[in-house]
Amino acid sequence: MAVFESGEKKEECSKRDETPTHYYEANERDTYFSNEKVIVPEDDSHNFSFKKLWAFTGPGFLMSIAYLDPGNIESDLQSGTVGNYRLLWVLFSATILGFLMQTLATKLGVVTGLHLAEMCFKQYKKVPRLILWIMIEIAVIGSDMQEVIGTAIALYLLSNKLIPLWLGCLITIFDTFTFLFLDKYGLRKLELLFGFLIAVMGITFGYEYIVAQPPALEVSKGLLIPMCKDCDSEVILQAVGVIGAVIMPHNLYLHSALVKSRDINRSKPAKIIEANMYYYIESAIALVCSLIINIFVVSVFAFGLFKTTNSDLVQKCQATENDYLIGLAREEFGNNTDFVDADIYKGGIFLGCSFGTAAMYIWAVGILAAGQSSTMTGTYAGQFAMEGFLDLRWPRWKRVLLTRSIAMIPTFCTAFFTSLSDLTRLNDYLNAVMSLQLPFALIPTIAFTCNKQIMGQFVNGIVLNIISILLAMVIISINIFFVSEKLIQAELPIYGLSMICVLSVFYFALIAYFSFHLYIGLRGKSVDKGSMVEKYVMTPIKTSPSTTP
Repeated sequence: MAVFESGEKKEECSKRDETPTHYYEANERDTYFSNEKVIVPEDDSHNFSFKKLWAFTGPGFLMSIAYLDPGNIESDLQSGTVGNYRLLWVLFSATILGFLMQTLATKLGVVTGLHLAEMCFKQYKKVPRLILWIMIEIAVIGSDMQEVIGTAIALYLLSNKLIPLWLGCLITIFDTFTFLFLDKYGLRKLELLFGFLIAVMGITFGYEYIVAQPPALEVSKGLLIPMCKDCDSEVILQAVGVIGAVIMPHNLYLHSALVKSRDINRSKPAKIIEANMYYYIESAIALVCSLIINIFVVSVFAFGLFKTTNSDLVQKCQATENDYLIGLAREEFGNNTDFVDADIYKGGIFLGCSFGTAAMYIWAVGILAAGQSSTMTGTYAGQFAMEGFLDLRWPRWKRVLLTRSIAMIPTFCTAFFTSLSDLTRLNDYLNAVMSLQLPFALIPTIAFTCNKQIMGQFVNGIVLNIISILLAMVIISINIFFVSEKLIQAELPIYGLSMICVLSVFYFALIAYFSFHLYIGLRGKSVDKGSMVEKYVMTPIKTSPSTTP
């Protein structure tokens, strides 16, 4: 660790318009990527380099998996079923909003050498920090439950019901540890594996798009024209759900930490600018890929299930003369004139009835890839949250076992004691839970990146601050509306509503607390007493030996 002279401290700290980038090396703590970093090719030229882009490629694609987890896929198919092509522009807009927020998280990690959870550890007092950690852990566990549900349903479809849902849930415990085993072979190899899984999703869901052949003109209009004629409350609620499903709270913590896996020379501001540029390009490419896959799913189900009744779908299955598919359709859809209430499982049956049995199995393979890929990114996010908020280094297998066990208990009980429809319906409530956690990722991200004493010359500009704050307010308001509607639909008893009211007061008090700290950051002051630069950036951090394998 470097040692700084007190005179040098005062001289440098007086230069408020410059970032003390050469002090950030001492700021970086002993975390998971400390012992393994991807080397960036040295090149002092300012020309764009594909070789450098390849070196920086990886974190953005791992981040984009959160846009493709089973919960998002189910939200996609439901938005197509309920809103036809009219909600594609909402998906497109939500992806752009997500990109903006992800770039802020990226910049925080690149500039400071601390990821979002580590910065929260430095900026917030113990009690609110612990509450913040609990909120993020709830988001990680909620995402983990969706991965378990998606994987269990995929195995159920692929095995022709030979693997029951409860057993599929248990299998996900072992496949998680398989990924932990692969992690020991190096970060780049693991990034390539995730790239392969994203490619599998692209191929499988792209296959469904090709065989369905939805009208390209309608898809284009849905993407580019922000309008929703004759949208009833159900369509509006689904539009809100799309935004809540796309922008995930723990993903900001994940991305700000993943960028630390590259060896960036922070002593040179030009290198920080270069790293940010390549990360922005890589993130944009990754999110474009995820957007295309999401468009495939929305379009296929908009084309095939919009205003389709259960009896229509049963008749379509009967036309296949496939006894297995006919049995599945009769079991899940019945024979009534209600519109189809789609989920991941029913979506697979629809594809099998409409485009052949192969389409159903290919769909299941895509869902399995979505569940498996998001499993490890959730593991990473939980690992970073724990080591950041608590300054705690658990061996990864212990942390995975803890969170997966917490996620497994309610999921397994739902799968074992209730029906398949209850299990898939659980996804909707999980999206609502994660929507509630979103402010506890958005507000700190904006607060730190708009604080000049933290970011120096890389602080957000006035325009970016205004845009990010307004977007955060819109996103948070939309998600609170979504959760409120879900609670109204749940028709809770009086004592349940009373408990919700008490929790709501606590919830909004927390948001007010973190918003106040954002306001302090906008004024250019540190959150704690004293200079942020002097106290945390220039003072070497004592770290204990890492116990992370």
